[in-house]
Amino acid sequence: MPTVRLAIRLVVMIALAPAALGAQRQHDSTSTSASEAAIDTLTDWGAVTPGEGFEVARTPRGTLSISGYAMFRYLNQLPPIQSYKDHLGRVRPIDTRNDLQFHRAMIFVKGWMYDPKLRYNLTVWTVNATQQIAIVGNITWVFNKQITLTGGINGMPGTRSLGGSHPFWLAPDRVMADEFARPGFTSGVWMTGEAIPRLFYNAMIGTNISQLGISAGEDTRHLAYGASVWWVPTTGEFGPRGGFGDFEDHQKLATRIGTSWTYSRENRYSDVNSGPEATQIKLSDAVNLFETGALADGVTVREGNYNLNSFDIGLKYRGLFIQTELYHRVLGSFDADGPLPIHTIVDDGYYVQSAYMVVPKLVEVYASTSRVNGQFNTSWEVVGGGNWFPVKTRNFRLNAQAIYIERSPVSSLFGYYVGGQTGTTVSLASSVFF
Repeated sequence: MPTVRLAIRLVVMIALAPAALGAQRQHDSTSTSASEAAIDTLTDWGAVTPGEGFEVARTPRGTLSISGYAMFRYLNQLPPIQSYKDHLGRVRPIDTRNDLQFHRAMIFVKGWMYDPKLRYNLTVWTVNATQQIAIVGNITWVFNKQITLTGGINGMPGTRSLGGSHPFWLAPDRVMADEFARPGFTSGVWMTGEAIPRLFYNAMIGTNISQLGISAGEDTRHLAYGASVWWVPTTGEFGPRGGFGDFEDHQKLATRIGTSWTYSRENRYSDVNSGPEATQIKLSDAVNLFETGALADGVTVREGNYNLNSFDIGLKYRGLFIQTELYHRVLGSFDADGPLPIHTIVDDGYYVQSAYMVVPKLVEVYASTSRVNGQFNTSWEVVGGGNWFPVKTRNFRLNAQAIYIERSPVSSLFGYYVGGQTGTTVSLASSVFF
């Protein structure tokens, strides 16, 4: 009962806070300095970045705001019954989906404390499709426009979609080639800033390329390293969060050119007699690299190097958006418990995404394609879809999409794909971000 009373009291306090601080907040809301607003823009390059949110409290010691993201989705992978052969000729079943999910929700608590340059972000992050719930966040010190230093959970720099653009993508989730090549989310320290006018960077040292589901007791002594550099030569920006699509209706051509690199010595993070805890790295035939028998029957890869290089270029002009990204991934230096027929695996891929605002700030249509030219399999897809923004903001939309996939190289309950699928995936989604 004391716990229930305490919870009720906290809810009441939060609910009454705006009224109790009414006069003070009215004054403070108009006294936010231009320098504090500028600092906000300098902390936007993490992959898990809050929205503008609603300010709950402001005192001389700091501020507190609440932000959130939520997405509901219907997903149907067709045909319902499928199987495929991996590169060793083994038949593998394909577990397709047809479900409704309150797919994920993120609740952010953010602000500054003691000094406007000391920023914090605490996030409750749930992906109901995978039954994952995590409490993540970061602490940032803004030195100046050129250097912002942060420690916490972030996407390891490696692809365009891990550079803070979520959730402003054409669809709520990534295209196939991006999902296949990218690293994941991990603890680390990173530095960001505008090195020279219109040239930005993000460099990170992390625990590994994906920490989700892996405890500190399973970690090795190896660290992961990643960096992204991007140039916005024509306008000095590429829209809010560098988002996909030209919702903002640029009247002057906006351009972005970027490149990313990631390296890590990855481990399966479990005993060879157990299934691997590491799930981020898939071979091009959708087999987990660390699965027993992935490269040779009965042989388990315990460790291996992950190297990823990517290059992206995009433009926006009067409602038109076009972007492409190229990937080159090399896996190698394997440590296995038996002989392997191959010691280096090279996979290349790309996507091209395009969109047009048919009705400015209201209706957007898009088409995309992506391809993975893998060591063991060649995969491709074509995507068509549309977004409706009922209240004329990026932050609330309805999305409809259809994808034709040829031999998917990746499985992801988070995204649209199941390993080995040849067929069609349709989805309907609604998302809100504040």
